[in-house]
Amino acid sequence: MALAERIDAQGEPPPEKRDDDVVLGDDWVAPDATVERELRESRARRGLFSLNRSPLTRKIITFNLIALNVMVAGILFLNTSRDTLAIQRANAAQAEIELVADVFEAQIPRTAPVNFATGDGIDVAATLDGIELRGGTQLMVFDARKVLVGEATGAMAPAAGETASEAADRPTVISDLLSAIWQSASGMFDMLSGDAPLTLEDRLRRLIEEGDPRETRVVQSSSDDGDTIFTALTPILQGDRVVGVLGAVTPASEIDTAVRLERERVLQMFMIATLVSIGLSLVLASTIAHPISDLAEAAEIGRDRNRSRTANGRIRIPDLTARPDEIGRLSGALRGMVGALYDRIDGNEQFAADVAHEIKNPLASLRSAVGSLRMVKKEEHRTKLLDVIDHDVRRLDRLVSDISNASRLDSELVKEEEQQFNLLEMIDNIAQFLGEDAKTKGIEFITDLPPRPIRIHGLEARLAQVFVNLITNAISFCEDGDAIRIWARRRDNRVLVVVEDTGPGIPDQALTKIFKRFYSQRPETDFGNNSGLGLAISKQIVEAHGGVIWAENIRPTEADVTSEPLGARFVVGLPL
Repeated sequence: MALAERIDAQGEPPPEKRDDDVVLGDDWVAPDATVERELRESRARRGLFSLNRSPLTRKIITFNLIALNVMVAGILFLNTSRDTLAIQRANAAQAEIELVADVFEAQIPRTAPVNFATGDGIDVAATLDGIELRGGTQLMVFDARKVLVGEATGAMAPAAGETASEAADRPTVISDLLSAIWQSASGMFDMLSGDAPLTLEDRLRRLIEEGDPRETRVVQSSSDDGDTIFTALTPILQGDRVVGVLGAVTPASEIDTAVRLERERVLQMFMIATLVSIGLSLVLASTIAHPISDLAEAAEIGRDRNRSRTANGRIRIPDLTARPDEIGRLSGALRGMVGALYDRIDGNEQFAADVAHEIKNPLASLRSAVGSLRMVKKEEHRTKLLDVIDHDVRRLDRLVSDISNASRLDSELVKEEEQQFNLLEMIDNIAQFLGEDAKTKGIEFITDLPPRPIRIHGLEARLAQVFVNLITNAISFCEDGDAIRIWARRRDNRVLVVVEDTGPGIPDQALTKIFKRFYSQRPETDFGNNSGLGLAISKQIVEAHGGVIWAENIRPTEADVTSEPLGARFVVGLPL
């Protein structure tokens, strides 16, 4: 069951998620109530074999198998047991052929002429009959002219223990299959080359011709059946003269058997590891491919609905945030993004409704004034109606301008490039300019800014618009004899800028509304001169910079909230 859905029968909340909770694959699925019908149907059709249609699954399996194959190939290639056995067998073959040569040399007279072909000086056949050779070993004697004069085949039984035939009877299915494939491929190449196979006598004679007949040599090669054989050559000397050459061909089936058995064990482990790797890859792929497929299908459902212009409710992204991995983060980010888009859509719809409502008021007033203008006869009445029309036209013009600025604000905040600037210098310039306007109305204007500069990163022009709105708003509510104070303080990782005035304050019921669009709490004498968008725009700009803004009343004592306010205070907090 999903981690987020673990609720007991009594309806108690799920336990807090622990760090050691591991959620794999479809062990965590979003509740059916949070996903679309199409997505639930897709999940119902999904099975284990559906992963074979996932390119991501194929990539995971392929890469895991490539790594496993490289490792097994390295083990087989770097295995030195065969080389060690081959060296030991070559040394034994060399010692054996030299010992047989010593038997021949002991029977050769030192000075008398020797002819192996006629039997002068030594009886080759009798000497060969008296020598016991390892089973399977073939011994050939050549005279000085490289003519075969005698041969013998060993029949000595092997030492106690498992014989080569017994070891060869042990099943090696995988190795035999690979060997058969290799033999077939190499046989095809041999057929294409057109070379006739050589007899054992011809092979030995060619080896004698290719090397120095006075040296003992051991050559490792393969027989026609693909078995490993060792060919040893050594001279038969009469003093310093070469009178013949001994050649011994010894099969090394026990080496091939040992290597084949070892390779079989490695390949068996490789097959088991391959199956385990594929299984784990499928599990891993299911933990990645299925959730990503759900997220992609949810987005595609929204795209298809948008194309078909069908409205079946909001698109809900599956909630996979309980997963302690990047897919959980992706799900949370997508859900947050979709939620923000829907909030933006709702905001635009509400904004359009508010705009329509705000425009209807001056339009209704204009319609009434124009209708009355046609009926009135007195000049003073016509003048009043013309004043109303002029006021409403100017109100509409101001409203449309503010609405246009507010609608462009979001895109402009994204497009404009933030820079570092001195916040106190910007506030001081605004205060000097607007302070002159306040003084002409008899309002005392006070600035209290720290001497040291405070530099922040943001849009200087937009933040200047915020403080201009706050200060002009304070000036509009103040009368002759009131005061406005602007001060700023640095607090750890933020800066607070406060605009205070000694005006009438803010009605308690308006404290939570003044930052809403088109809301205006002004005297009747000032009706229609403000669009009610200034504070809403200011809040939007401040929040775009990661800051906060709020309003409160200045009271004689904070303990008595019923006391008459001494003025209003607007606080802007910006991160440093």
